[in-house]
Amino acid sequence: MKILVLNAGSSSLKYQLFNRDNNEVIASGNAERIAIDGGLIKHKDGQGNKSEFPGNLADHSEALTKILEILVSPEQGAISSLEEINAVGHRVVHGGEAFKSSVLITDEVKNTIRDLIPLAPLHNPANLIGIEACEKTLPEVPNIAVFDTAFHQTMKPEHFLYAIPREYYEKLGIRRYGFHGTSHDYVSHRACEILGKEYKNTKIITCHVGNWGSITAIKNGNVVNTSMGFTPLEGLMMGTRCGDIDPAIIPFLMKNEGLSINEIDAMMNKKSGILGLMNNISSDHREVEEGFVAGKELETEVIKVYTNRILKYIGAYTAYMNGVNVIVLTAGTLENSAVERKLIVDQLEWLGVKLDEEKNNFRGEERVISTPESKVTVIVVPTNEEYMIAKDTYELVH
Repeated sequence: MKILVLNAGSSSLKYQLFNRDNNEVIASGNAERIAIDGGLIKHKDGQGNKSEFPGNLADHSEALTKILEILVSPEQGAISSLEEINAVGHRVVHGGEAFKSSVLITDEVKNTIRDLIPLAPLHNPANLIGIEACEKTLPEVPNIAVFDTAFHQTMKPEHFLYAIPREYYEKLGIRRYGFHGTSHDYVSHRACEILGKEYKNTKIITCHVGNWGSITAIKNGNVVNTSMGFTPLEGLMMGTRCGDIDPAIIPFLMKNEGLSINEIDAMMNKKSGILGLMNNISSDHREVEEGFVAGKELETEVIKVYTNRILKYIGAYTAYMNGVNVIVLTAGTLENSAVERKLIVDQLEWLGVKLDEEKNNFRGEERVISTPESKVTVIVVPTNEEYMIAKDTYELVH
């Protein structure tokens, strides 16, 4: 069974084609600059051979049509006919409280995704465009929506409510939703598989830390809390996002710097985080880490601010769950940076965590990095959100 996984952005369309029979990715790529001059499709076949196809892409439907042409082409293709595509799985950012799991897409589902656009004005419209492009181009193929927010819907009100007038939750849906749910779902389950632990009887903290970042507490199979909130801005310091700040800073800056609400929004999302503290020099973890290793004062300060946010959430979530059995490290930074893993794990001695320095010296593998005598197991599990989308899609159409 072959499943096409799509992740539609406002001007992009990422894709992976899975052979579910052996869980192999047989093709992948990204259509870039859709509806913008300089369109380009970057494609990679199952053997890792890369190709590029320049050419303007008028809209997502045209981008999808060209992607499908590549997938069946004699030179770069992975399938002989579009009839081999059995289903399409779509990443949809926001499912609100309406979707607690992945669903078969119907007109009703699309209308609900459309109703949720105010909660994700940049993402849900693009996700809908991707869905409708598939319906037009592959009319007989079932489409599945897999939501970033669904995994976190087991949170209880004491963890998702904000202490503002309740009417804003009831009228506008202002509450903690959480994001990166597909990643937290995958790595928490995979960690338990590797360690031979029963998922429904384990306390897990998953740390998804890359350019974006979030941390989730999972107790006995249910999400207790997660660091991203009403939007992905809350929580950890990120590449260009501020994460947690005193909300009174916003009116203070508007009054004293004459900033508009749009300028404040852009500042918090695009000019803060690592980029902001690095004086606009870089938002790249790798550059900050290189400066830290070299003993540079600015980079050392920035990396300490960054890791302290992570430690704060690990400590809080350990308290929420009255303990923790497994801490999972994932996403670009923590999958690949031995330095930043060490900075975090060395501060967890109070939990009885001990780092195995030799085992920690690697990049991008599934590996336990705590010692056998450590009271809490720390494991690195590379995330695979596309696999989870394909898995959910398969289970709903098989």
